[in-house]
Amino acid sequence: MSVSGGPGGEAAGASGGRVAFVLKGYPRLSETFIAQEIRALEARGLEIEIVSLRRPAEGAAHPVHGEIAAPVTYLPEHLHREPLRVMRAWRRARRLAGYRAALGRWRRDLRRDPTPNRARRFGQACVLAAEVAPRVGRLHAHFLHTPASVARYAALMTGLGWTGSAHARDIYTTPDWELREKLADCRWLVTCTAANRDHLAARAPTGRVALVYHGLDPARWPAPPPRRSARDGRDPGDPVRLVSVGRAVPKKGYDVLIAALARLPRALHWRLDHIGDGPLLGRLREQADAAGLAGRIRWRGAMAQDGVLAAYREADLFVLAPRIDGDGDRDGLPNVLMEAQSQTLAAVATRVSAVPELVLDGETGLLAAPDDAPALARLVERAIADPVLRARLGAAGAARVRSAFAMETGVEDLARRFGL
Repeated sequence: MSVSGGPGGEAAGASGGRVAFVLKGYPRLSETFIAQEIRALEARGLEIEIVSLRRPAEGAAHPVHGEIAAPVTYLPEHLHREPLRVMRAWRRARRLAGYRAALGRWRRDLRRDPTPNRARRFGQACVLAAEVAPRVGRLHAHFLHTPASVARYAALMTGLGWTGSAHARDIYTTPDWELREKLADCRWLVTCTAANRDHLAARAPTGRVALVYHGLDPARWPAPPPRRSARDGRDPGDPVRLVSVGRAVPKKGYDVLIAALARLPRALHWRLDHIGDGPLLGRLREQADAAGLAGRIRWRGAMAQDGVLAAYREADLFVLAPRIDGDGDRDGLPNVLMEAQSQTLAAVATRVSAVPELVLDGETGLLAAPDDAPALARLVERAIADPVLRARLGAAGAARVRSAFAMETGVEDLARRFGL
């Protein structure tokens, strides 16, 4: 996907130096893919400033966050808590040549979306335009919903161009009118799955949207020691070890996974480690307890990358049951699937969004229909009982990740787009 000017890319130097990456939150444990991309672009010489719409809610960070040199500016998450800062920024922003255009765009958006969130984004855009924009030559929004709104309004105020990366929830929960208008305004936008690309390209000017897989950094997910597990679920003293990594939110389908595990034969011996936080954890624990699975599931909470890597290497099978939520929210391509498969770990998942772009059913993993607990249970039971199958799927999955989903390919594409 080489680029050389026009909406798909810009010549070297056209960016005017530093790029402000506008993120919803930073650092976040669930967004390692963004951090590794920033680190890789820095290594290629891109000067980056991180602009976060909110401060981190998590106390932990991944090692890659400590390797990033970019300074971080936190915009006021709640405007009323920093009134003097917001007022000073507004006074400076309203003197910018594009302020009236940005105000008019925001007012039209507000009429269609009369929410406090929409009002907050304009205030944050004023702070971005007044405080950060003088130091940068371009804005780049990660996520097409609120970060892109802030970047878009600030870009109008300052006359800077903006580009973007779209991922999952931001695509499928943003109103169609807003997708079309943002895609018309940005210089270019990349997204991480073919399914996303096709959805967005149908709403964008020709050539505006491109597919760039996040990929996996082999330096951070090195090949594991050889696996020799022969566990088949028959030995109560040596159960098959399952692992799942993901936030406890509806689109991850953990209620379906628990329902599937509850259907497994009682004589089949297994244990599950769940890694991740999220608002549904309490409810999921109650569901598991009611299903008689309390002694089989260990809820380990959010973990940094080294702990996740160790969990993959100790496990025999990775399980995940993503689904499309009622509001349209869904995963794009869960990075945890790539991580697990990079460790030659066999995977059982559901056929949602871009999961089949990575997991080839019967070749590099096993796929069930979403929200189908009986079908998922049958696949998990099959994988638990057959260590030879797990070894074959795991080896094939690792080979596919390293051949088709290497991070280097996507980073090189982005580097060209940023004029490197």
